[in-house]
Amino acid sequence: MTSTPIPESSPLPVAIIGAGPAGLMAAERLSAAGVPVHVFDAMPSAGRKFLLAGKGGLNLTHSEPFAAFAARYGRRQPQVEPLLRAFDAEAVRAWAGGLGVETFVGTSGRVFPKEMKAAPLLRAWMQRLRHPASGVPVQFHMRHRWLGFARPPQPGEALALCFQTANGERSVPAGRVLLALGGASWPRLGSDGRWVKLLQERDIALAPLLPANCGFDVAPTTARQAEQGTAPADAAPGGWSRHFRERFAGQPFKAVAIDCDDGQGGRFHRRGEFVATETGIEGSVVYAASHLLRDAILRSSQPAELRIDLLPDHSLEQVLAAVRHPRGSKSLSGHLKSRLGLQGIKAALLYELLDKAAMHDPERLAQAIKALPLPLAAARPVEEAISSAGGVCFEALDAQLRVRALPQLACAGEMLDWEAPTGGYLLTACLASGVVAAQGLLEREAA
Repeated sequence: MTSTPIPESSPLPVAIIGAGPAGLMAAERLSAAGVPVHVFDAMPSAGRKFLLAGKGGLNLTHSEPFAAFAARYGRRQPQVEPLLRAFDAEAVRAWAGGLGVETFVGTSGRVFPKEMKAAPLLRAWMQRLRHPASGVPVQFHMRHRWLGFARPPQPGEALALCFQTANGERSVPAGRVLLALGGASWPRLGSDGRWVKLLQERDIALAPLLPANCGFDVAPTTARQAEQGTAPADAAPGGWSRHFRERFAGQPFKAVAIDCDDGQGGRFHRRGEFVATETGIEGSVVYAASHLLRDAILRSSQPAELRIDLLPDHSLEQVLAAVRHPRGSKSLSGHLKSRLGLQGIKAALLYELLDKAAMHDPERLAQAIKALPLPLAAARPVEEAISSAGGVCFEALDAQLRVRALPQLACAGEMLDWEAPTGGYLLTACLASGVVAAQGLLEREAA
């Protein structure tokens, strides 16, 4: 993607830094209103993370009712819900339809493009931004890494933006600026969190960037190891024994349910699947509980307990009856396989986490099969997470996402202090924040 020359004579009307979904949506709204927009990004092309997220099937949004949808944003629902009212799930589908992309609702309620891929939608979107039927074409400046402000910003004045380019550093003045720089996950695609220090220097309130929708490392010793008071030489850095790691890393736990404390006196319970990794676990059902597990670890500085129901279609009574059934000459492993279908990675996890006494005590073994405690020591690094939590605090922004102390500067997208589960909620809120921020900048122009 080639860059457009930047006018030198006067400040740009609007500069958007970040060519992800939030920045592009804001650019579209401003362009349609007749405002010249210049989009800057450090990457060679727009929408890098958007493209990768849609590689296996682009989940645009979710079809559930609005109240349930808005509740997915947890403690930040009061701040995110007004954004969604400006651009909700139905608006996302209508917008995609306007780009010639037909959508459908999957069996889980998630909404996908008919072709499933992100690339056709992004191509159509970029074409409309560059060559709109009405409005002003959006100008793109790629390989421009934002370095901060060339001089201290003052309310009401044009902001002097400093960029690193292939030809060295350059300063670009802009009357209004939108930052849509993403969080800190997948940094090789541009969301590297470098902006944190730049905003801290300007006393803009930030919450620490944390991994969201992430995997976890298991605690460094199994229950059997803890009982013995030793950590065997074959213990892996993340806690799995060498035997378990070498035989089962990469394999899925299918047809299970998980349970954990929700931090408010209740419980989180969900059926699904997850995968054993070299050091712990990851996967869709783990991602759904990741914010609870992460926060529990941060609160106590101790491992969080995840309870796994290995046989959610069996009652405890059924499991106990099967375990108690005489096994004759069969081994315990053979007995569990024949009576309950427990084998492979599920059976291996029991042997990994339970001591010998528990394995041969029918009551304790049955309880473990229905609620096997797995201690989780730490979330995986934010660079590996699907998304990140934390960022610019809503309290530092007005209702149009403009910085209160510097109203010519706004923020949008994943760099805001919110998080959401996978399922289209992340993308919808990013798009919605771009819509609201664009409106705020338009109102700023009219003021």
